Parts: sequence; C-alpha cells; structure tokens
Amino acid sequence: MARKAQSPSKATRGRTAAPRPAAAPAAAAPAPLIDSSLLRTIAELVASSDLTEFEVEKGDLRIRAARTPAPQAIPATVTIAAPPVAQAYAPPAPVAPAPVPAPKPSAPAPAPEESLADHPGAVKSPMVGTAYLRPNPDAKPFVEIGARVSAGDKLLLIEAMKTFNDIVAPKSGVVTAIMVEDGQPVEYGEPLLVIE
Repeated sequence: MARKAQSPSKATRGRTAAPRPAAAPAAAAPAPLIDSSLLRTIAELVASSDLTEFEVEKGDLRIRAARTPAPQAIPATVTIAAPPVAQAYAPPAPVAPAPVPAPKPSAPAPAPEESLADHPGAVKSPMVGTAYLRPNPDAKPFVEIGARVSAGDKLLLIEAMKTFNDIVAPKSGVVTAIMVEDGQPVEYGEPLLVIE
C-alpha cells in the first residue's frame, strides 16, 4: 500500500529529517496471490472434462471456474424455419391468374405512363391507399376508357385507413387512359387516369 507524501510541517522546515528505513525496491513486483500454474491446471481440468463448473477454496483464497456449453439449437431452428418461408411464395402463383382474366376486358390498356403522368389532364391520387375502379367486385367499373365524364362524376375510390374516398373528375372530358388496376396500391401524387 503506497503512502501519500506529506509536506514538511512548520516545525521541520529547513531541517533535515531523520532517515527512514529503505523501502522495498520499486522494480520488485508484489508476490502473486495465485500461482499461474495452478490456474492453468484448473482451466485444463475444466476444459478436458465434462465439468461445467469447478470451485476450490483454500484459506481466504477462493477460485471458481465455469463454462457454458455452446448453443447448438440455434442453427437447427434457422434451418427448419427457412423452407416454409420459401414454400409460402410458390403456391399463390397458380391461384392468382384464375381471378385476373375475368376483369381483363375492363382493365386499362397498357400506355406509356411516363408521357401520361405529365399530361395536363392526368388525375393524380390525393392520398396513399388502395385504388378501386368499381364499387364492389361484381359491379361494372365507374368509368372505362372512352367514357365521357362531367366535372364531379365519380371516377374511382381510394381506400385509406378503412375509409373509402371518392375521386371525382376535376373537369369534363373523355377518359383516354386508366393507369391503375382495381385493388392496386397507390402513392400520393401517382397518376390514376387521364381526362382529355
């Protein structure tokens, strides 16, 4: 234990103090509390056996060594979980084409969306949601390509947060392009159809 150096008191200032006994050399390290060979022996004993915990006490010295087995269940879980995820994507492919052919006659014709998006008659989505071109799955669409509309006529619905919002014609004209499909998710500002 190191002592803090004391400053000389008023009484001893200017006088030399009596020599103190020589302290242990600074280079000498304090004696280790535990022999390193003992630690190596304990570590080898725990590693080479089936022991998961070892404890020894000698006087006021107590040594405890423990190890945890490597988790091997995690890789098995990952391997088992992976195949069902991959299979989940395959079955919907054959099922999806069956309902799609029925609405195809009224589905919008493919058009160059880049040029139509900037068209002055483009009606854009005022919100994020799901576009519906018909009031229910069995009904006729609100409008079709070539249909004449008046300002205020209902063009389609956008469902946002379980609320159906009417999208109405901002002007009178003829619907020349429909750029979304029934049930398609739409973003804010995305062109929905064109009225000329």
